[in-house]
Amino acid sequence: MVKAFRPLTLHDALEIRSVQNTIVFAGGSDLMVRYKAWCGTVADFPEDVIFIGHLEELQGISMDNNTLKIGASATFTQILEDERVPFYIKLPVSQIGSPSIRNIGTIGGNICNSSPAGDTLPMLYALDAKVTVVSKSSTCTIGINDFITGPGGNILKQGEILKQITIPIGDYNRFYYRKVGQGRSNTISKTSFFALAKTDDTEVQEVKIAFGAVSPTVVRSLESESYLKSINKKELPDAVDKIKEQYGNLINPIDDLRSTKDYRKNVSLLMLKDFVLNRLTK
Repeated sequence: MVKAFRPLTLHDALEIRSVQNTIVFAGGSDLMVRYKAWCGTVADFPEDVIFIGHLEELQGISMDNNTLKIGASATFTQILEDERVPFYIKLPVSQIGSPSIRNIGTIGGNICNSSPAGDTLPMLYALDAKVTVVSKSSTCTIGINDFITGPGGNILKQGEILKQITIPIGDYNRFYYRKVGQGRSNTISKTSFFALAKTDDTEVQEVKIAFGAVSPTVVRSLESESYLKSINKKELPDAVDKIKEQYGNLINPIDDLRSTKDYRKNVSLLMLKDFVLNRLTK
């Protein structure tokens, strides 16, 4: 029979995790779907469950020296309602699920679910977010791209808990986010695109671009971003084909029930073109 643990502190949670194989449960919006059973019956969890969504040590949001720190159990609603969180971080969060899902779903859960279609992941990759993982005896902070290893896979081990997400805050003046699905929200992405940039009257000073749901992990190209950096805006129309080719070589979607690989790739490259021609040139 599956046991349930509800520790009162993060220290207690790590003690339990160090001796007991458990599934970490924060908001449960992903887990309850993954382990769903027949309507009206208890979810079919394969291991004991430890609840952490209520732990204060995992819920805080703070700003320190242009660095945003978000507790792993902060809900999407908490992120949207916090005035310190920049607009561009709220863009993908605002399109996650329904209000009820945003009220219980957590940013840490979205990361640990590690789905290629995870709504926050392109934004986190583009912004070079780092995650802090703690255990009873250690603390480790690594880039999100090193934390997530593939569809549904990450380096989190038994005994460990994702504690915090750290996001550097930049001075950007161009923003772009599109989530393509059956509807604007409450749907799983067929593909998603997140980009932002800093520009002046004549050139692109900085640009960050990431695609979701078109590869085993989020697609980002530092080489392409470097190519766009410092480019004169007048050169952007001639640069579009080269940029599309570079990203086209990296985007490798699949056919599934939600969409086809051809549709995903074509739409992704159209969003890229729209960003370059209609946002960067402004």
